[in-house]
Amino acid sequence: MGNWIAPSAIERELYGAKAAGDWGGYFDALARAELFVPQDRHFQDANPRAVWMQPVWFPQARAQCFVAYTAGMLPPPTPDQVFSRHSLSWFAHRIDPGDPPYLAVNPGTPCEAFLPASPADREVWKGHWERADRYGLEQNAVHALHVGGPLHGPVAFGLACGAHLSVHNGQFWNALGHHGAGYLREREKLREWWGVTTREEWLSAVERLLAADMVSSVWEFALRVRTALAREFAGPVDIEHWRHATEATLRANAERAAEPRLTPDGVTVSRPRSTAEIEGEVAGVQRVIGRIARYEQRFRADGILGEGRWVRSVEAWDYGRASQMARWGVGARFGTVEEAEDFVVRAGRMCRLAYRSWEDLSAGFILGRCLQFDEEEYGHWYTGMAATHEALTTDPGSPWLNIPWSQG
Repeated sequence: MGNWIAPSAIERELYGAKAAGDWGGYFDALARAELFVPQDRHFQDANPRAVWMQPVWFPQARAQCFVAYTAGMLPPPTPDQVFSRHSLSWFAHRIDPGDPPYLAVNPGTPCEAFLPASPADREVWKGHWERADRYGLEQNAVHALHVGGPLHGPVAFGLACGAHLSVHNGQFWNALGHHGAGYLREREKLREWWGVTTREEWLSAVERLLAADMVSSVWEFALRVRTALAREFAGPVDIEHWRHATEATLRANAERAAEPRLTPDGVTVSRPRSTAEIEGEVAGVQRVIGRIARYEQRFRADGILGEGRWVRSVEAWDYGRASQMARWGVGARFGTVEEAEDFVVRAGRMCRLAYRSWEDLSAGFILGRCLQFDEEEYGHWYTGMAATHEALTTDPGSPWLNIPWSQG
């Protein structure tokens, strides 16, 4: 490959097949790859269901060509140019008689190819698509940009703190200039999952996540009680000790809240909480403790927690999502790469204050996700994260194995 470094494994595979003259292998790799078409953002906003492919003249092909790029070849996001994501099958069905006779893939790079787009050729494309074992990067596996993405330093550390979701979703963990599934799909996902439709809503969501304001205060309260006990008694805390201490703390807090207080306006008398309200709160927190203990038992069985270890905090559930939300906002053009970088660095800083290691952070993130979504079913909300944890703790290319926690 000379001095050229393929940005990702996608382009490396395409280049290897091309260099070997293995065009069948080239098409197999292309069938698995997400292909992106440049779009004018204003056109996309006005025509969300339309895709405009602008023919470009290439002297190499001596013809007009449609253009597509693989994920590793996408340029840094800009305000006006966006991309729509498609498959090789989409191109095979989309190109019509009278359209340019070639599809230019990654033009101007060592892995470029000018593919004839006759009806017979497009039937070949369809065959490779039908035989492909997947579309897009493999999920629950570590993928990185080796050009165009940080691999070390504070930004990389912050991105690694949110790597659960990027690895689980089959995305480059270190792509700060995020394009994701394409501009419109990134906007759609933020609207569906977060109710975010404007820049202001995106900024608010990031700030709330960085403040750990979305994670349940009840979960965090229960964990903090146990952490305080472990610190005071210098070791693991028995679950019954934890339950009794939590109940005592809740009742003491309720009594203090009902006491008269001296304020600048005089003595303020609070309304005492009802016995039923207090008993309900105690019972609810006890249920949470039981859920946490059972999840931790499963975590130990699956290698997420070491023997005798416990989860310190679930704030990682918010901090990790803050790191990802920063990237998602770039993909949806709600924010700039520079803004995302600041948010990602802040997320990393908060993680270092709350945790002691990558494994510590991982257990906190996974517990938060399970408490919110899994409901002790140990279904895909859990199994996906267990697979992601294994990838991030064993893959030689994982940031967790290449970025020391102490250097974040």
